[in-house]
Amino acid sequence: MRSLPVIDISPLRDPLASAAAAARTVDALGLACRAHGFFYVTGHGLPAALTARLEALARTFFAQPEAFKLRWPMSAGGRAWRGYFVAGGELTSGRPDWKEGLYLGSELPADHPLVRAGTPLHGANLWPDLPGLRDTVLAYLAAGADVCATVLRGIALSLGQPADWFDQRYTHDPLLLLRLFNYPSRPAPEAAAWGVGEHTDYGLLTLLWQDDTGGLAVHTPDGWIDAPPLPGTFVCNLGDMLDRMTRGLYRSTPHRVRLNTSGRDRLSVPLFFDPNFFSTPRPIDGLPAATDDRATRWDGENVHAFSGTYGDYLLRKVGKVFPELQAAVLR
Repeated sequence: MRSLPVIDISPLRDPLASAAAAARTVDALGLACRAHGFFYVTGHGLPAALTARLEALARTFFAQPEAFKLRWPMSAGGRAWRGYFVAGGELTSGRPDWKEGLYLGSELPADHPLVRAGTPLHGANLWPDLPGLRDTVLAYLAAGADVCATVLRGIALSLGQPADWFDQRYTHDPLLLLRLFNYPSRPAPEAAAWGVGEHTDYGLLTLLWQDDTGGLAVHTPDGWIDAPPLPGTFVCNLGDMLDRMTRGLYRSTPHRVRLNTSGRDRLSVPLFFDPNFFSTPRPIDGLPAATDDRATRWDGENVHAFSGTYGDYLLRKVGKVFPELQAAVLR
C-alpha cells in the first residue's frame, strides 16, 4: 500500500444498510489495521458546517497576538492539562515541535468526583474569549466521538468480536482529548526539525481533520508515505493501546509532520478517543503472542510489556512532551 485506503463507514451507521455492505467495510478496516493502522474515512456523518465553524474559530484564535493567547496558558489549566502553548513549547523525543496549540477535552465541572479527587487530565477547559468557541468545541467533541465509536465497532467485528466489545470494556466513558494545532508559516528555529517529530499516538483511535496544506507522513513497513488532505474525509489511525490489545496484529504506526514551508499557516485538529483513564488494557484472548518490537519502534519501548492502567501509560508519555508542566502539576 503506497497510499492510505479510503473507507466508507456509512454501512456501519445506517441500520438499513445491507449485511454485504457492512461486511465489506469491516473487511476493509481489518486490512488497513493489519497493513499499517492508517486510513481515511468517508460516510462519517460529521457535519461539514460544524468542522467549518471550528476551523474558522481556530484560525481566529491563532491569528491573535501571543499576549492574547497567553491569557489561557496550560499552566493555568492545572491537573486538567488544558490551555494554550506557544510554538516550540511541546517536545517529541526531546526536541521542540514547530507548532502552537490549544489543549481541550471533555468538560467536567469543579464538583465532579474525578475533579474533586484531582484526577489528571479531567476537569474544565480554559475557554479563550471567542464567541461560539465553547459550544462549537463541545458539539465537535460529541460528533467526533460518535465517528470514533462507529469505527471501533467495525474494528471489533474485524477481530471476530461483538460490535460493542470496546464499549463494554474500555470506551463506555472514554477519555476524549481534542487539540487545535497551528503550524506557523514563519521560519522555525534550528532546534525544531519537524512540525511534529516521529511518534505514535497513545490510546485507541485518533480522528484527524487537516486543512488543505498537507505535511502528514506515515512510516509504513514499505517506507514513508504522505497522507495528503482529501476533501470530506478524516484520517484515522490506531494508538498504542490497540496495538497492545491485538498483540501487534493491528499496528500503531509512527507518523510525523513536516515543517510548514507553504507560506501560510497550517491547521490540524486531532481528536483522541482513548480508553477510560482507569481501565487496564489487556490483549484479546486467542491472538498469537506479540513479538518484542523495541528494536523497530521509534521510542525503543515495547508496548506489549507495559502493565498498569491507561492513565499510568498516558501520564508517563505526556510527561515527556511537557516536562516542566509535568513537574509543576503532576508531582
